Amino acid sequence: MNRVRPALMADAPAIARIDVETWRASYAGILPDRYLVAMSESERRRLWTHEVAQHPGDIVVALDATSRVRGFGSCGATRDTALGFAGEVFTLYVAPDHQGSGMGRDLLLALFARLQRRKLGSALVWVLRANPSRFFYERLGGKQVGHRRIPFAGSQIDAVAYGWPDLAAVLKPQARI
Repeated sequence: MNRVRPALMADAPAIARIDVETWRASYAGILPDRYLVAMSESERRRLWTHEVAQHPGDIVVALDATSRVRGFGSCGATRDTALGFAGEVFTLYVAPDHQGSGMGRDLLLALFARLQRRKLGSALVWVLRANPSRFFYERLGGKQVGHRRIPFAGSQIDAVAYGWPDLAAVLKPQARI
């Protein structure tokens, strides 16, 4: 049984490990190899320690049956209001050996609930177009609402946005489960 809770400072090392591991697994062949190889768990640990401290409650972790962190996600107010969405899911990663276990869905719903508690009633997420995991968001009701090219490590990468205009409508059926 998966469990999701707000991230604690003590979770930063596990979040950093999952962050690096999933980037390398998910973006191999999509992002420059030199970037992926150079990723550092210690740098990511510093980043996530700061983020957990600065944004309490906006970062959540998924725990497996042994209470080990196996996934995480983060959210907040949208960084780009042009598409008309109030909130944004910034990150959502599940360790490769735990993908398909329902953790991603649990994390996304927890992030939506957090956004709704912050009075951000709609949300979007930007995903690299070449990432086959993007269809996860379609299966969870996200509709493509935008696209753009983003500069990344000396390259231009295509990204698409998936949006949910009414988080209350997404969360309401979950309350009955």
